[in-house]
Amino acid sequence: MDPLSLLEKPGRLVTVVLSLIYLPLSGLYGAASTPSDGPLIVDANSHIVVMEYEAWFGPNAVTFQGTAAMPLLQSPDMQFVGGGYDSADPKVIQNHVARMEELGVDAAIADLTNNVSCIFNSEWFTRQYVKNCTPSFRIYNQTIRDNTGNLFPAWTKLGTHLKIIPQLGGIDFNVLYKDRDGETALEKEINYFGTLLQQYPEHQLVYEGRPLMLIFLGAAQDPNLADHPLWAKIRQFLETHPDLTRKYTFKLIAGYLDSQPDLWLNQGTPHGPVEVNPQFGFWSWVDRLNPTCTVPPSCPYYPSYNLAGSRVENFTVSIATAGQNGWGCPNSNAPPYCSDDSPRFGDDYAYDTFSAFMSYARQFEPIFLIVHQFNEFVPPDEGWNADTDDDIEPANLWGSSALDAVANQVRIYRRQTATLR
Repeated sequence: MDPLSLLEKPGRLVTVVLSLIYLPLSGLYGAASTPSDGPLIVDANSHIVVMEYEAWFGPNAVTFQGTAAMPLLQSPDMQFVGGGYDSADPKVIQNHVARMEELGVDAAIADLTNNVSCIFNSEWFTRQYVKNCTPSFRIYNQTIRDNTGNLFPAWTKLGTHLKIIPQLGGIDFNVLYKDRDGETALEKEINYFGTLLQQYPEHQLVYEGRPLMLIFLGAAQDPNLADHPLWAKIRQFLETHPDLTRKYTFKLIAGYLDSQPDLWLNQGTPHGPVEVNPQFGFWSWVDRLNPTCTVPPSCPYYPSYNLAGSRVENFTVSIATAGQNGWGCPNSNAPPYCSDDSPRFGDDYAYDTFSAFMSYARQFEPIFLIVHQFNEFVPPDEGWNADTDDDIEPANLWGSSALDAVANQVRIYRRQTATLR
């Protein structure tokens, strides 16, 4: 059967009124799910759906000032900084859990990738190596750490089946420099999340026999080992720390592998999704796709995937993707759109970009299908309107239409993969 024939048309965009009042979740979503008895074990026969998630927001952390979209959820302590919600707000946490359960996902990627040395290392270290780590900036980032760590006890209290995959920071070389205590910031972050996973085993996602952690590398990756790129140093660090690799499974994840042909298994002009060279084995955080292109090889890019044996291990889908030069041309931070952008809405407010991604997902049936993304909101990654924003959480610019579109596509995907195990 042609996978495209399985598509169900998303509903029209619903106009909503931004509300400062929380509606009772029990009436909207029903009771919380029964707590899981233990970790989710993922193997070569699995089909797992994972949502990218950020617990970054709060009056002492990331705010919604300057964002194109405003989430419908609001917290009282955020009103004096322009509105939005606090990721530590129990009502927000409860709502987000209910939403992700609604979407039918198995796990969330808890993103703590930025400014890792500023968060975990000593003042002595930051004076030497992290000049921008002022006291206020440290508090800002440590609030994000605390919000992210709080997901474990908060989700346990709610009794959700959802698992948590920590995403660590591998962006800055200083995460591998030793602090005065002899440990690196990366090592400290691993141990931070490792302690939480041990305390809350019901939220572990176990892959290759151990709880899974991701290490985010950023966008562009140098493939030349002679240059001693950071990704190779991180891999070497893990190889020389068997105390960590015996406890956890680590996967390196990066952005825009679609635009880095030196990382592909097969060079040249692609005619469809590109396989990442096993030498690198990078997972995709986000890739580009232009669904309006129908005549390969004239299409500018395709999303990436990697293999684990005979299975596609990871494939990542998105609501919207910017072009090679950002969203705006000639200025990446302003309209008009670039010709190779893939905006949120197509005709009749249908989610054409996401539908095109999910068509490939149904062809690949990966072990890990990653959905980009629930709630980043932060410029400049997000653009200036609904079309240039890839967030899924209900917001003033698109109502609940993204939630509905993703839930619909996940249902179709689940129906197909249910008979495969």
